[in-house]
Amino acid sequence: MDLEYHVISTLVEDKPGVLQKVAGLFNRRGFNIDSITVGNSEVEGLSRMVISVHADKKGLEQVTKQLNKLVDVIKIKDITKTAVKRELCLVKVNVPNEKARAEIMQYTNIFRAKILDVTEETLVIELTGDKKKINAFISLVENYGIKRIARTGLTAMARGV
Repeated sequence: MDLEYHVISTLVEDKPGVLQKVAGLFNRRGFNIDSITVGNSEVEGLSRMVISVHADKKGLEQVTKQLNKLVDVIKIKDITKTAVKRELCLVKVNVPNEKARAEIMQYTNIFRAKILDVTEETLVIELTGDKKKINAFISLVENYGIKRIARTGLTAMARGV
């Protein structure tokens, strides 16, 4: 089985249980969803769901057909090749001394991140970008000791018209 990375944008009715129905279809096909984000769309009463998943072509085609049959699903599009992709990450990093604080602040500037909270022992940093950028930042600061990480998962939008 040859699994490929896919980003699926889905427009759905903004009703309770829709997320569970959509995730359930992927689950029944044996796909592990890498991330799923849901939020209001540009159309009142509809939400946009962005799903990232590793799946084979045939299996993803079957899931897409089943999703199209759901009454609550309005539109589905695979935007893998055309997407602008971003993720939000909050990282709470230990600050053992002033030298470490200066180094972490320098990394924060280089990665165009923001410091949201400062204490004597920690910094909370907000970072947005693609998965590689966030992972690179985390690997740089993990030597100082990471207290907490919270990641939103992928959100994406097709480029162009």
